[in-house]
Amino acid sequence: MIRRRSLLAAAGAGAAALTLPARSASAAPSASAAPARSIDLPRPTLDRPVGTVALHLVDRARQDPFAPTPGPRELMVQLWYPALDRGEYARAPYTTPRVAAAFETMLQLDAGTLAAVRPTARAGAPAAPGALPLLVLGHGRKGGRSNCTALAEELAAHGYLVASVDHTYDAAAVEFPDGRLVRSVLADDPADWGATEHKEIAARVGDLRFVATVLTERGELPRRPGLPYADGGRIGVLGHSMGGAAAAEAVRQDDRFVAGLDLDGGLFGSPVPELGLDRPFLLLTSLADHDTWQRWRDHQRGWARQLRFLGAGHLSFTDLPHAAVPGGLPQHLPAEAYAALFGTLAPDRATELTRGYTRAYFDHFLRHRPARLLDSPSPRFPEVEFRWSRG
Repeated sequence: MIRRRSLLAAAGAGAAALTLPARSASAAPSASAAPARSIDLPRPTLDRPVGTVALHLVDRARQDPFAPTPGPRELMVQLWYPALDRGEYARAPYTTPRVAAAFETMLQLDAGTLAAVRPTARAGAPAAPGALPLLVLGHGRKGGRSNCTALAEELAAHGYLVASVDHTYDAAAVEFPDGRLVRSVLADDPADWGATEHKEIAARVGDLRFVATVLTERGELPRRPGLPYADGGRIGVLGHSMGGAAAAEAVRQDDRFVAGLDLDGGLFGSPVPELGLDRPFLLLTSLADHDTWQRWRDHQRGWARQLRFLGAGHLSFTDLPHAAVPGGLPQHLPAEAYAALFGTLAPDRATELTRGYTRAYFDHFLRHRPARLLDSPSPRFPEVEFRWSRG
């Protein structure tokens, strides 16, 4: 049986974290198994150009706790932002070919699946002028910075700068501009995760805080024409699975994060369940409850909600449901594992729910806009169950 703890701490990529059986040689992916047509992610609900660019950032003030040899912490960060126009800029790839291959092997997707995924954003399109509210986004364990692209593009179209972080040595694979491919060093067996949870969360929180600093305070952002500009007074943090746990701890540690959001992550690796948070925190879940959420509710001091998406699976909050069927996952995974990961919500509907509640939440706390969607159940979204509210 798939354990609840395993699901909630699972990677943004997910399947490997459930210790699934390996595929037989006869079922191994091949080029001929690639999807015959493109997999278009849902377009943003606002028809506004979105740009994206990848940044290589080095935190020389921190030693990487996972690197095999001592050295500063290196990160790849993907920015999404409202662009001036689409111009002649090409649609951005979902990820690099080498990272895609690593994900496909881990997830048991047919080869070529992720190459067929087509985001909306235009690579390198110049940013619209003006300071933007900043959202720093973290992936799940053994996930990657592209896992929530459809959500990031929606937020960017509505006026946010979204910075999605590849947590090096935690992400399934990170490719740097010099060609290095750094794979995850985390244990494959969920039974071994507890020993490294605090170390993992500490590294992730350091990453989130560093990225927020680079984009707002230090002036270390590479000076390239057309890059977006972040408003240091309006910063939020969010993440899927283990990324949600890191978002909670980032809010606890750093007053710059005005509000935090957790997409179906158990609150592992930090004292948040015992101390609560003094600022807004939204928890969107696929399960009815979890012991870390119960303890957090008992100690939460700031505004908070726990909303459950009925019919959701652990990966319903990411892009992966859109690739699951074209990539052959129903044939490659045990039925129980597939149901736990993807639930019964249609991919487009899952994306619509995640986008709608995420945007309403950050619009309210970073832009001071009304958020009736967060006040009570909505007939527009009967799948959303209000499990708990404060404030």
